[in-house]
Amino acid sequence: MKPILKLIFLATTVLLTSCHSSAQLKDNYSTKIDSLLLTKSPRDFNGVVYIEQNGITKYAKAYGRADFSKEIPLKIDDKFSTMSIAKQFTAALILQQVEKGKIDLKKPIRKYLPDLKYTWADTVTVHQLLNNTSGLYSDDIDKPLKFKPGSSFSYSNMGYYVAGLVLEKQSGKSFEALVTALFKNCHMNDSYYPNEINSQLLTKGHTVFQDRTFRRNEQLSFDASHTFGSHLIVTAPDLAKWNACLHQGKVLKPTTYKVMTSYVITNTHQLFSKNPIGYGYGLRINDKDSIAEIGHTGFHPSEGFTAVNLYYPKTKTSVIIMENVGNENFDIAYHFEQEIRRIIKESNLLK
Repeated sequence: MKPILKLIFLATTVLLTSCHSSAQLKDNYSTKIDSLLLTKSPRDFNGVVYIEQNGITKYAKAYGRADFSKEIPLKIDDKFSTMSIAKQFTAALILQQVEKGKIDLKKPIRKYLPDLKYTWADTVTVHQLLNNTSGLYSDDIDKPLKFKPGSSFSYSNMGYYVAGLVLEKQSGKSFEALVTALFKNCHMNDSYYPNEINSQLLTKGHTVFQDRTFRRNEQLSFDASHTFGSHLIVTAPDLAKWNACLHQGKVLKPTTYKVMTSYVITNTHQLFSKNPIGYGYGLRINDKDSIAEIGHTGFHPSEGFTAVNLYYPKTKTSVIIMENVGNENFDIAYHFEQEIRRIIKESNLLK
């Protein structure tokens, strides 16, 4: 090879190798997540990370223990509580009844629950229950409303309980039957309504206190009223199936799905942004960022679970993190979830 041609060949090879290495370095999210989850500060990670894109698994690893007392390691298909991620299942089921003409989102719930003893039933609508603008307190149905319905945002588990009552009344079916059928339709074969038998499948939750000691929770204190907004049993891979089912048109008609993912109210959450983002029906809608994002979190330290379910519609990517740990220190409760989200958003996976 002539000297000049050899120099050109070497320069081209070096340039291509450099570009390839640079791309690998930029897209090496797996290694970055691996390194992150091995860190011990500000806390330990104990859970499952599952990332799927357009039906292909991109990352799936379990770290830590299923039971701290017995040193049992976690597995990818272990079953966790959804915590508040349950809300989007309830919202979707209600919207299916809207499609059938059995529920009107804008009607006061008195229409559906005539015997409800509270006067606010005359003004609060199903729409306001689903987007947390009802004014109901989170866990006390007996308190007066915080504000005029529709005028502000206040996160309310109790609002989803009332919405669930409307769902059961208008569908003529139990929530257990409805959500079990929904799981089946979305091929979520490892997800369950938390009845007495199914609850035995749930991974033990652990409450971690400020001094890093922990309590293993033998069973959740939730009752049936919490299933509408705070507790279903799922695996991380099944949540990815749910994302594909919901966001790719297999649960709702396009116009109804648009209702679920639109918003008239905004709110802040530490995982997503310092700035307010939209709240639809059981979903946070982050459509002002450079990469459109739909998702929700779940957290209950006394029950011992933390969960995050994120979906990026442009690339059909799911990022799911489920921990059987609930950290009492809220400042670090979502530390790993925030960092994993950052790593993924900085990679080329979502481009």
